[in-house]
Amino acid sequence: MDMLDEPAEKPKDDADVRVGRRVRALRLERNLSLADLAAKAGVSIGALSQIERGMSSLRVKVIWPLAAALDIEPSALIADGNDAVSDLYCVRADKRRQIPVKSEGIAKALLSPPGATLTGMLVTVEAGGGTDEAYAHAGHEFGFVLAGEVELVVDSTNYVLKAGDSFAFKSTLLHAFRNPGAERCQILWVNTTKPSEVRDGA
Repeated sequence: MDMLDEPAEKPKDDADVRVGRRVRALRLERNLSLADLAAKAGVSIGALSQIERGMSSLRVKVIWPLAAALDIEPSALIADGNDAVSDLYCVRADKRRQIPVKSEGIAKALLSPPGATLTGMLVTVEAGGGTDEAYAHAGHEFGFVLAGEVELVVDSTNYVLKAGDSFAFKSTLLHAFRNPGAERCQILWVNTTKPSEVRDGA
């Protein structure tokens, strides 16, 4: 056996294996081949393959271009098993990240994991709270009112929705919402835009 052709494999480190699986899952979610992602990140196909198989550690100089190529935050690649972004396909109830919101009385907790195509949110609107103004952006959205009531304005049309009601519309239409009731309102909201773009008045 020629040892130069087939070097002995080093023992796999659990952290390297987790990172490799994360990179591979994110790549496949984006329908990218090894060659595609390697080209976008400026690394060799062989190096990327080694990372995905957990045979090579993700080095600092590779983290940023690889994260940029996958369109995610670098922390989503290197988080350890106890971090909020460690799960590829799940978000634990106690690990939800908050999405910045400009309007008063609104809170948005991110329900979807890093790299997900859809952005799922738990939107909480306090009594009297709501968006400062109507806004629009690219994409589509869907919502299901879990509790309370919300007044939703889409393309200048008002809808008063209560628990059990749902909605869907193109995000390019001007929209706004507020809680006209006396109790807190909660909405399961799904958006096709990225988490960084899902904010009131963005």
